[in-house]
Amino acid sequence: MKKTLLLIACLLLMLLSVSPAQAYVPVNNTNWYEVFVYSFKDSDGDGIGDLKGLQSKLDYIEDLGFNGLWLMPLMPSPSYHKYDVVDYYDIDPQYGSLQDMRELVAAANAKNIKIIIDLPVNHSSSRHPWFLEAVEALKKGRTDHPKVGWYVFSQEEQTNFSRVFGTDWYYEEQFQGGGMPDLNLDNPEVRDEIKNILAFWLGDVGVDGFRLDAVTSFYAKDDEKNIAFLRFLQETATSLKTSTFIVGEAWTGLNQLARYYQSGVDSFFLFPASQAEGFVASSMRARRPAQAFVTNLQKVYEAIPQPFLTLTPFLSNHDTGRTVGLVQGRQAIERVKFAHALNNLIGGLAFTYYGEEIGMAGSGADPNKRLGMDWGAEGKTNNPPGVTQEEYPFAPVDVQLEDSKSILSYIKKVNRLRLMVPAVALGQTEFVDVQDNTLIMTRALEGETYFIAINFSAREEASLAVNGLYDYVFSFDATDGMSAVETHRDHIVFRLQPYGIAVVKAKQGGE
Repeated sequence: MKKTLLLIACLLLMLLSVSPAQAYVPVNNTNWYEVFVYSFKDSDGDGIGDLKGLQSKLDYIEDLGFNGLWLMPLMPSPSYHKYDVVDYYDIDPQYGSLQDMRELVAAANAKNIKIIIDLPVNHSSSRHPWFLEAVEALKKGRTDHPKVGWYVFSQEEQTNFSRVFGTDWYYEEQFQGGGMPDLNLDNPEVRDEIKNILAFWLGDVGVDGFRLDAVTSFYAKDDEKNIAFLRFLQETATSLKTSTFIVGEAWTGLNQLARYYQSGVDSFFLFPASQAEGFVASSMRARRPAQAFVTNLQKVYEAIPQPFLTLTPFLSNHDTGRTVGLVQGRQAIERVKFAHALNNLIGGLAFTYYGEEIGMAGSGADPNKRLGMDWGAEGKTNNPPGVTQEEYPFAPVDVQLEDSKSILSYIKKVNRLRLMVPAVALGQTEFVDVQDNTLIMTRALEGETYFIAINFSAREEASLAVNGLYDYVFSFDATDGMSAVETHRDHIVFRLQPYGIAVVKAKQGGE
Protein backbone atom coordinates (compact mmCIF):
# COMPACT_ATOMS: atom_id res chain seq x y z
CA MET A 1 0.00 0.00 0.00
CA LYS A 2 1.27 3.44 -0.91
CA LYS A 3 1.60 6.02 1.83
CA THR A 4 2.64 9.60 1.17
CA LEU A 5 4.63 11.11 3.99
CA LEU A 6 3.82 14.78 3.53
CA LEU A 7 2.45 14.86 7.08
CA ILE A 8 5.63 13.41 8.54
CA ALA A 9 7.73 15.89 6.58
CA CYS A 10 5.61 18.73 7.92
CA LEU A 11 5.95 17.40 11.46
CA LEU A 12 9.70 17.30 11.04
CA LEU A 13 9.78 20.94 9.98
CA MET A 14 7.85 21.73 13.15
CA LEU A 15 10.42 19.76 15.12
CA LEU A 16 13.19 21.81 13.57
CA SER A 17 11.56 24.93 15.03
CA VAL A 18 11.83 23.62 18.60
CA SER A 19 14.64 24.98 20.74
CA PRO A 20 17.94 23.14 20.19
CA ALA A 21 18.11 21.90 23.78
CA GLN A 22 14.75 20.14 23.33
CA ALA A 23 15.20 18.94 19.76
CA TYR A 24 18.59 17.23 19.76
CA VAL A 25 21.76 16.50 21.66
CA PRO A 26 24.71 17.05 19.31
CA VAL A 27 27.27 14.25 19.33
CA ASN A 28 29.89 16.00 17.23
CA ASN A 29 30.86 19.60 16.66
CA THR A 30 30.19 19.34 12.95
CA ASN A 31 28.67 22.75 12.10
CA TRP A 32 31.11 25.64 12.30
CA TYR A 33 30.50 29.38 12.04
CA GLU A 34 33.31 31.78 11.09
CA VAL A 35 33.12 35.18 12.80
CA PHE A 36 35.03 38.36 12.06
CA VAL A 37 34.56 39.92 15.49
CA TYR A 38 35.13 43.47 14.22
CA SER A 39 32.04 43.30 12.01
CA PHE A 40 29.77 41.03 14.04
CA LYS A 41 28.12 42.59 17.11
CA ASP A 42 28.98 45.68 19.15
CA SER A 43 28.26 45.85 22.90
CA ASP A 44 29.74 49.19 24.00
CA GLY A 45 28.30 51.66 21.49
CA ASP A 46 31.42 52.36 19.41
CA GLY A 47 29.99 50.49 16.42
CA ILE A 48 32.85 47.98 16.33
CA GLY A 49 32.12 44.35 17.14
CA ASP A 50 33.62 42.94 20.33
CA LEU A 51 33.73 39.79 22.44
CA LYS A 52 30.88 40.81 24.72
CA GLY A 53 28.77 41.48 21.66
CA LEU A 54 29.61 38.05 20.30
CA GLN A 55 28.75 36.45 23.63
CA SER A 56 25.36 38.15 23.56
CA LYS A 57 24.65 36.31 20.29
CA LEU A 58 25.53 32.79 21.42
CA ASP A 59 21.85 31.91 21.71
CA TYR A 60 21.38 33.07 18.11
CA ILE A 61 24.34 30.99 16.93
CA GLU A 62 23.10 27.94 18.83
CA ASP A 63 19.59 28.37 17.46
CA LEU A 64 21.00 28.38 13.92
CA GLY A 65 22.42 24.94 14.59
CA PHE A 66 26.11 25.85 14.83
CA ASN A 67 28.15 24.13 17.52
CA GLY A 68 31.59 25.40 16.59
CA LEU A 69 33.03 28.92 16.28
CA TRP A 70 36.13 29.99 14.37
CA LEU A 71 37.16 33.49 15.40
CA MET A 72 39.42 35.46 13.10
CA PRO A 73 42.50 36.99 14.80
CA LEU A 74 41.88 38.51 18.22
CA MET A 75 45.37 39.51 19.34
CA PRO A 76 46.62 43.12 19.50
CA SER A 77 47.47 44.42 16.05
CA PRO A 78 47.87 47.74 14.21
CA SER A 79 45.53 46.58 11.41
CA TYR A 80 41.78 46.12 11.37
CA HIS A 81 42.10 42.46 10.29
CA LYS A 82 44.69 41.67 12.98
CA TYR A 83 46.71 39.09 11.07
CA ASP A 84 49.84 41.09 12.00
CA VAL A 85 50.22 40.34 15.70
CA VAL A 86 52.13 42.56 18.15
CA ASP A 87 51.38 40.47 21.27
CA TYR A 88 50.53 36.77 21.18
CA TYR A 89 49.36 36.73 24.79
CA ASP A 90 46.55 39.29 24.84
CA ILE A 91 43.30 40.46 23.23
CA ASP A 92 43.16 43.58 21.06
CA PRO A 93 41.56 46.37 23.14
CA GLN A 94 39.05 47.00 20.33
CA TYR A 95 37.59 43.60 21.13
CA GLY A 96 37.82 43.62 24.91
CA SER A 97 40.04 41.84 27.42
CA LEU A 98 41.40 38.41 28.21
CA GLN A 99 38.73 38.13 30.88
CA ASP A 100 36.08 38.81 28.24
CA MET A 101 37.59 36.01 26.16
CA ARG A 102 37.62 33.56 29.06
CA GLU A 103 33.99 34.35 29.77
CA LEU A 104 33.08 33.87 26.10
CA VAL A 105 34.80 30.48 26.02
CA ALA A 106 33.06 29.36 29.19
CA ALA A 107 29.66 30.53 27.96
CA ALA A 108 30.14 28.84 24.58
CA ASN A 109 31.35 25.58 26.08
CA ALA A 110 28.30 25.55 28.38
CA LYS A 111 26.24 25.35 25.17
CA ASN A 112 28.49 22.65 23.72
CA ILE A 113 29.90 25.20 21.28
CA LYS A 114 33.63 24.82 20.73
CA ILE A 115 35.83 27.81 19.91
CA ILE A 116 38.95 27.83 17.77
CA ILE A 117 40.97 30.97 17.11
CA ASP A 118 43.07 32.12 14.19
CA LEU A 119 46.77 31.61 14.86
CA PRO A 120 49.07 33.49 12.46
CA VAL A 121 52.56 32.15 13.24
CA ASN A 122 53.99 32.40 9.73
CA HIS A 123 54.78 36.02 10.55
CA SER A 124 54.39 38.70 13.19
CA SER A 125 53.78 42.40 12.87
CA SER A 126 56.72 44.61 11.98
CA ARG A 127 55.74 46.47 15.16
CA HIS A 128 56.12 43.41 17.35
CA PRO A 129 58.74 43.99 20.09
CA TRP A 130 60.65 40.95 18.82
CA PHE A 131 61.11 42.50 15.39
CA LEU A 132 61.81 45.97 16.72
CA GLU A 133 64.53 44.54 18.96
CA ALA A 134 66.04 42.64 16.03
CA VAL A 135 66.06 45.75 13.81
CA GLU A 136 67.64 47.86 16.51
CA ALA A 137 70.37 45.26 16.91
CA LEU A 138 71.06 45.24 13.15
CA LYS A 139 71.34 49.02 13.12
CA LYS A 140 74.06 48.68 15.76
CA GLY A 141 75.84 45.94 13.84
CA ARG A 142 74.92 43.29 16.42
CA THR A 143 74.08 40.46 14.07
CA ASP A 144 74.63 37.96 16.88
CA HIS A 145 71.72 39.36 18.90
CA PRO A 146 69.27 36.50 19.71
CA LYS A 147 66.23 38.27 18.27
CA VAL A 148 67.93 38.69 14.88
CA GLY A 149 67.73 34.93 14.57
CA TRP A 150 63.98 35.00 15.16
CA TYR A 151 63.44 36.39 11.66
CA VAL A 152 64.98 35.81 8.21
CA PHE A 153 67.33 38.63 7.26
CA SER A 154 69.61 39.03 4.28
CA GLN A 155 71.95 41.70 2.98
CA GLU A 156 71.02 40.70 -0.56
CA GLU A 157 67.77 41.79 -2.14
CA GLN A 158 65.65 38.73 -2.92
CA THR A 159 62.15 37.86 -4.05
CA ASN A 160 59.64 38.42 -1.24
CA PHE A 161 62.13 40.36 0.86
CA SER A 162 61.56 43.93 2.04
CA ARG A 163 64.05 46.60 3.04
CA VAL A 164 64.70 47.23 6.73
CA PHE A 165 64.37 51.01 6.92
CA GLY A 166 67.60 52.77 7.80
CA THR A 167 69.86 49.77 7.06
CA ASP A 168 71.25 47.77 4.17
CA TRP A 169 69.38 44.68 5.39
CA TYR A 170 66.29 42.97 4.00
CA TYR A 171 63.75 40.75 5.75
CA GLU A 172 61.65 37.93 4.34
CA GLU A 173 57.97 38.83 3.97
CA GLN A 174 55.80 36.40 2.00
CA PHE A 175 52.84 38.78 2.37
CA GLN A 176 54.57 41.94 1.22
CA GLY A 177 53.22 45.38 1.90
CA GLY A 178 51.46 44.45 5.11
CA GLY A 179 54.29 44.94 7.59
CA MET A 180 54.37 41.19 8.34
CA PRO A 181 57.96 39.86 8.56
CA ASP A 182 58.24 36.07 8.43
CA LEU A 183 59.37 34.30 11.57
CA ASN A 184 62.33 31.92 11.37
CA LEU A 185 60.46 28.72 12.12
CA ASP A 186 63.67 26.67 12.17
CA ASN A 187 64.91 28.58 15.23
CA PRO A 188 64.48 26.41 18.37
CA GLU A 189 63.79 29.53 20.44
CA VAL A 190 60.94 30.50 18.10
CA ARG A 191 59.49 27.01 18.35
CA ASP A 192 59.70 27.14 22.14
CA GLU A 193 57.87 30.45 22.05
CA ILE A 194 55.18 28.98 19.80
CA LYS A 195 54.75 26.12 22.26
CA ASN A 196 54.25 28.70 25.02
CA ILE A 197 51.67 30.50 22.89
CA LEU A 198 49.75 27.27 22.29
CA ALA A 199 49.86 26.44 25.98
CA PHE A 200 48.56 29.89 26.92
CA TRP A 201 45.51 29.80 24.67
CA LEU A 202 44.67 26.13 25.23
CA GLY A 203 45.29 26.13 28.96
CA ASP A 204 44.97 29.62 30.42
CA VAL A 205 42.22 30.86 28.11
CA GLY A 206 40.67 27.49 27.34
CA VAL A 207 40.10 27.59 23.59
CA ASP A 208 39.47 24.28 21.82
CA GLY A 209 41.95 24.66 19.00
CA PHE A 210 43.25 26.76 16.16
CA ARG A 211 42.76 27.72 12.55
CA LEU A 212 46.27 27.90 11.10
CA ASP A 213 46.81 30.75 8.65
CA ALA A 214 48.66 30.31 5.34
CA VAL A 215 50.20 26.89 6.02
CA THR A 216 51.70 26.61 2.52
CA SER A 217 53.76 29.76 3.24
CA PHE A 218 55.55 28.61 6.39
CA TYR A 219 58.42 27.64 4.09
CA ALA A 220 57.94 29.11 0.65
CA LYS A 221 57.57 26.44 -2.05
CA ASP A 222 58.67 23.64 0.29
CA ASP A 223 55.80 21.29 1.03
CA GLU A 224 57.91 18.81 2.97
CA LYS A 225 59.11 21.42 5.45
CA ASN A 226 55.60 22.83 5.74
CA ILE A 227 54.25 19.37 6.50
CA ALA A 228 56.97 18.76 9.08
CA PHE A 229 56.23 22.06 10.81
CA LEU A 230 52.52 21.29 10.83
CA ARG A 231 53.34 17.95 12.45
CA PHE A 232 55.24 19.85 15.15
CA LEU A 233 52.24 22.11 15.76
CA GLN A 234 49.74 19.23 15.89
CA GLU A 235 51.86 17.08 18.19
CA THR A 236 52.68 20.01 20.47
CA ALA A 237 49.08 21.13 20.74
CA THR A 238 47.68 17.66 21.44
CA SER A 239 50.39 17.04 24.03
CA LEU A 240 49.05 20.11 25.83
CA LYS A 241 45.36 19.31 25.33
CA THR A 242 44.42 16.00 23.79
CA SER A 243 41.08 17.25 22.42
CA THR A 244 42.65 20.11 20.45
CA PHE A 245 41.12 20.58 16.99
CA ILE A 246 43.26 22.15 14.27
CA VAL A 247 42.22 23.14 10.76
CA GLY A 248 44.71 24.54 8.28
CA GLU A 249 44.38 27.01 5.43
CA ALA A 250 46.08 25.30 2.50
CA TRP A 251 44.80 27.32 -0.42
CA THR A 252 45.72 24.84 -3.11
CA GLY A 253 44.48 22.04 -5.37
CA LEU A 254 43.21 18.65 -4.30
CA ASN A 255 46.38 16.62 -4.84
CA GLN A 256 48.61 18.98 -2.92
CA LEU A 257 45.93 19.38 -0.25
CA ALA A 258 45.87 15.61 0.23
CA ARG A 259 49.63 15.59 0.79
CA TYR A 260 49.26 17.99 3.70
CA TYR A 261 47.21 15.41 5.61
CA GLN A 262 50.51 13.54 6.07
CA SER A 263 51.23 16.10 8.79
CA GLY A 264 48.61 14.57 11.08
CA VAL A 265 46.74 17.87 11.32
CA ASP A 266 43.03 17.19 11.86
CA SER A 267 41.73 18.91 8.77
CA PHE A 268 42.31 21.38 5.95
CA PHE A 269 39.74 23.61 4.27
CA LEU A 270 38.40 22.03 1.10
CA PHE A 271 39.25 24.88 -1.26
CA PRO A 272 38.43 22.82 -4.41
CA ALA A 273 34.74 22.97 -3.40
CA SER A 274 34.67 26.69 -2.62
CA GLN A 275 34.33 29.97 -4.50
CA ALA A 276 32.89 30.59 -7.96
CA GLU A 277 35.09 28.00 -9.67
CA GLY A 278 34.80 25.44 -6.90
CA PHE A 279 32.82 22.33 -7.65
CA VAL A 280 29.69 23.28 -5.69
CA ALA A 281 29.02 26.39 -7.78
CA SER A 282 30.44 24.99 -11.01
CA SER A 283 28.30 21.86 -10.71
CA MET A 284 25.20 24.00 -10.42
CA ARG A 285 26.15 25.66 -13.74
CA ALA A 286 27.01 22.41 -15.51
CA ARG A 287 24.86 20.82 -18.25
CA ARG A 288 24.72 17.65 -16.14
CA PRO A 289 24.90 19.07 -12.62
CA ALA A 290 24.39 15.86 -10.64
CA GLN A 291 27.01 14.05 -12.70
CA ALA A 292 29.47 16.91 -12.24
CA PHE A 293 28.90 17.04 -8.49
CA VAL A 294 29.38 13.29 -8.04
CA THR A 295 32.49 13.21 -10.23
CA ASN A 296 34.09 15.84 -8.02
CA LEU A 297 32.99 14.13 -4.81
CA GLN A 298 34.55 10.88 -6.00
CA LYS A 299 37.83 12.68 -6.63
CA VAL A 300 37.73 14.14 -3.13
CA TYR A 301 36.96 10.80 -1.49
CA GLU A 302 39.77 9.10 -3.41
CA ALA A 303 42.30 11.77 -2.49
CA ILE A 304 41.22 12.22 1.13
CA PRO A 305 39.79 8.91 2.33
CA GLN A 306 36.80 8.86 4.63
CA PRO A 307 35.91 9.14 7.56
CA PHE A 308 34.61 12.60 6.98
CA LEU A 309 36.11 14.08 10.11
CA THR A 310 39.04 14.96 7.86
CA LEU A 311 36.95 17.03 5.40
CA THR A 312 36.23 20.72 5.95
CA PRO A 313 34.03 22.07 3.14
CA PHE A 314 33.02 25.72 2.86
CA LEU A 315 31.63 28.05 0.20
CA SER A 316 33.14 31.42 1.14
CA ASN A 317 35.23 33.05 3.83
CA HIS A 318 36.82 36.40 4.68
CA ASP A 319 39.20 36.19 1.69
CA THR A 320 36.71 35.17 -0.99
CA GLY A 321 33.60 36.50 -2.65
CA ARG A 322 30.38 35.61 -0.85
CA THR A 323 27.99 32.86 -1.92
CA VAL A 324 25.32 35.21 -3.30
CA GLY A 325 27.76 36.36 -5.94
CA LEU A 326 29.37 33.04 -6.75
CA VAL A 327 25.99 31.41 -7.60
CA GLN A 328 24.37 34.53 -9.16
CA GLY A 329 21.79 34.51 -6.40
CA ARG A 330 20.68 38.11 -6.02
CA GLN A 331 17.46 37.48 -7.94
CA ALA A 332 17.43 33.72 -7.35
CA ILE A 333 17.36 33.06 -3.61
CA GLU A 334 16.80 29.35 -4.25
CA ARG A 335 20.30 29.10 -5.75
CA VAL A 336 21.82 30.48 -2.57
CA LYS A 337 19.91 27.99 -0.43
CA PHE A 338 20.72 25.02 -2.64
CA ALA A 339 24.45 25.85 -2.68
CA HIS A 340 24.49 25.82 1.12
CA ALA A 341 22.70 22.46 1.14
CA LEU A 342 25.22 20.94 -1.28
CA ASN A 343 28.14 22.21 0.79
CA ASN A 344 26.64 20.60 3.88
CA LEU A 345 26.05 17.32 2.05
CA ILE A 346 29.67 16.90 0.96
CA GLY A 347 30.33 15.37 4.36
CA GLY A 348 32.60 16.46 7.17
CA LEU A 349 32.84 19.55 9.32
CA ALA A 350 31.06 22.22 7.30
CA PHE A 351 31.99 25.88 7.79
CA THR A 352 29.70 28.87 7.18
CA TYR A 353 30.92 32.47 7.12
CA TYR A 354 28.98 34.96 9.27
CA GLY A 355 26.32 36.82 7.29
CA GLU A 356 25.88 33.98 4.81
CA GLU A 357 22.68 33.10 6.65
CA ILE A 358 21.14 36.41 5.56
CA GLY A 359 22.65 36.36 2.06
CA MET A 360 25.19 39.15 2.54
CA ALA A 361 27.13 40.10 -0.59
CA GLY A 362 30.74 41.15 -1.01
CA SER A 363 33.59 40.85 -3.51
CA GLY A 364 36.63 42.72 -4.73
CA ALA A 365 38.64 44.48 -2.02
CA ASP A 366 38.99 42.40 1.15
CA PRO A 367 37.03 44.82 3.37
CA ASN A 368 34.02 44.40 1.03
CA LYS A 369 33.93 40.73 2.04
CA ARG A 370 33.85 41.65 5.75
CA LEU A 371 30.91 44.06 5.99
CA GLY A 372 29.13 44.82 9.22
CA MET A 373 26.40 42.35 10.23
CA ASP A 374 22.89 43.74 9.73
CA TRP A 375 20.78 42.85 12.77
CA GLY A 376 17.78 44.92 11.69
CA ALA A 377 16.12 46.74 14.58
CA GLU A 378 19.28 46.30 16.67
CA GLY A 379 21.25 48.16 14.02
CA LYS A 380 24.14 47.32 11.73
CA THR A 381 27.66 46.85 13.00
CA ASN A 382 30.25 49.18 11.46
CA ASN A 383 32.11 48.23 8.31
CA PRO A 384 35.89 47.84 8.50
CA PRO A 385 37.99 50.59 6.94
CA GLY A 386 38.59 50.39 3.20
CA VAL A 387 35.13 49.28 2.09
CA THR A 388 34.46 50.38 -1.49
CA GLN A 389 31.08 48.76 -2.01
CA GLU A 390 28.30 47.96 0.46
CA GLU A 391 25.39 45.73 -0.52
CA TYR A 392 22.76 43.78 1.40
CA PRO A 393 20.55 42.01 -1.19
CA PHE A 394 18.23 40.43 1.38
CA ALA A 395 16.50 41.30 4.64
CA PRO A 396 18.34 41.68 7.96
CA VAL A 397 18.50 39.09 10.72
CA ASP A 398 15.34 40.03 12.63
CA VAL A 399 13.18 39.83 9.49
CA GLN A 400 14.65 36.54 8.30
CA LEU A 401 14.23 34.97 11.73
CA GLU A 402 10.47 35.41 11.33
CA ASP A 403 10.34 34.23 7.71
CA SER A 404 10.10 30.46 7.24
CA LYS A 405 11.15 30.88 3.60
CA SER A 406 14.31 32.91 4.29
CA ILE A 407 17.89 31.86 3.69
CA LEU A 408 18.39 31.91 7.45
CA SER A 409 15.51 29.51 8.08
CA TYR A 410 16.77 27.18 5.37
CA ILE A 411 20.32 27.06 6.72
CA LYS A 412 18.90 26.39 10.18
CA LYS A 413 17.02 23.35 8.82
CA VAL A 414 20.11 22.00 7.07
CA ASN A 415 22.29 22.50 10.15
CA ARG A 416 19.82 20.83 12.46
CA LEU A 417 19.48 17.86 10.14
CA ARG A 418 23.25 17.33 10.41
CA LEU A 419 23.07 17.52 14.19
CA MET A 420 20.04 15.26 14.53
CA VAL A 421 21.41 12.72 12.02
CA PRO A 422 25.20 12.45 12.43
CA ALA A 423 25.39 10.01 9.52
CA VAL A 424 24.55 12.85 7.11
CA ALA A 425 27.72 14.66 8.13
CA LEU A 426 30.02 11.80 9.07
CA GLY A 427 28.81 8.61 7.41
CA GLN A 428 30.42 6.54 4.67
CA THR A 429 29.09 7.37 1.20
CA GLU A 430 27.92 5.14 -1.61
CA PHE A 431 26.36 6.40 -4.84
CA VAL A 432 23.20 4.47 -5.67
CA ASP A 433 21.82 6.25 -8.74
CA VAL A 434 23.31 9.19 -10.63
CA GLN A 435 21.53 10.82 -13.57
CA ASP A 436 22.09 14.15 -15.33
CA ASN A 437 19.97 16.13 -12.85
CA THR A 438 19.35 13.73 -9.98
CA LEU A 439 21.33 11.84 -7.40
CA ILE A 440 20.63 9.18 -4.80
CA MET A 441 23.41 8.31 -2.38
CA THR A 442 23.62 6.63 1.01
CA ARG A 443 25.39 7.63 4.19
CA ALA A 444 26.05 4.90 6.76
CA LEU A 445 27.28 5.34 10.32
CA GLU A 446 27.20 3.02 13.33
CA GLY A 447 24.72 0.60 11.81
CA GLU A 448 22.32 3.23 10.46
CA THR A 449 21.92 3.99 6.76
CA TYR A 450 20.23 6.99 5.16
CA PHE A 451 19.23 7.58 1.56
CA ILE A 452 19.85 11.15 0.33
CA ALA A 453 18.00 12.12 -2.84
CA ILE A 454 18.78 15.41 -4.58
CA ASN A 455 17.16 17.16 -7.55
CA PHE A 456 19.66 19.56 -9.14
CA SER A 457 17.13 21.03 -11.56
CA ALA A 458 16.01 24.60 -10.89
CA ARG A 459 12.75 24.14 -12.83
CA GLU A 460 11.74 20.49 -13.21
CA GLU A 461 10.28 18.12 -10.62
CA ALA A 462 11.87 14.68 -10.36
CA SER A 463 10.60 11.23 -9.49
CA LEU A 464 13.23 8.75 -8.27
CA ALA A 465 12.87 5.20 -7.00
CA VAL A 466 15.13 2.98 -4.92
CA ASN A 467 14.68 -0.49 -3.48
CA GLY A 468 14.11 -0.63 0.26
CA LEU A 469 11.88 0.53 3.08
CA TYR A 470 12.30 3.41 5.48
CA ASP A 471 11.49 4.52 9.02
CA TYR A 472 11.13 8.29 8.59
CA VAL A 473 11.92 11.14 6.22
CA PHE A 474 13.40 14.63 6.22
CA SER A 475 12.47 16.94 3.35
CA PHE A 476 13.49 20.49 2.49
CA ASP A 477 13.29 22.45 -0.75
CA ALA A 478 15.17 25.54 -1.83
CA THR A 479 12.15 26.60 -3.91
CA ASP A 480 9.88 26.30 -0.85
CA GLY A 481 7.83 23.48 -2.35
CA MET A 482 7.17 20.26 -0.47
CA SER A 483 8.91 17.15 -1.71
CA ALA A 484 7.31 13.86 -0.79
CA VAL A 485 8.40 10.30 -0.23
CA GLU A 486 6.15 7.32 -0.97
CA THR A 487 6.60 3.78 0.28
CA HIS A 488 5.55 0.78 -1.76
CA ARG A 489 5.82 -2.94 -1.06
CA ASP A 490 9.53 -3.15 -1.73
CA HIS A 491 10.72 0.28 -2.84
CA ILE A 492 10.74 4.00 -2.08
CA VAL A 493 9.72 6.74 -4.48
CA PHE A 494 11.11 10.26 -4.03
CA ARG A 495 8.99 12.99 -5.60
CA LEU A 496 11.30 15.99 -5.47
CA GLN A 497 10.48 19.61 -6.16
CA PRO A 498 13.03 21.72 -8.09
CA TYR A 499 16.18 21.97 -5.95
CA GLY A 500 14.46 19.46 -3.66
CA ILE A 501 16.25 17.22 -1.17
CA ALA A 502 14.92 14.33 0.87
CA VAL A 503 16.76 12.27 3.48
CA VAL A 504 15.29 8.91 4.47
CA LYS A 505 16.38 6.50 7.17
CA ALA A 506 16.50 2.98 5.75
CA LYS A 507 14.54 0.45 7.76
CA GLN A 508 16.79 -2.16 9.35
CA GLY A 509 16.63 -5.37 7.39
CA GLY A 510 15.21 -3.66 4.27
CA GLU A 511 16.91 -4.28 0.96
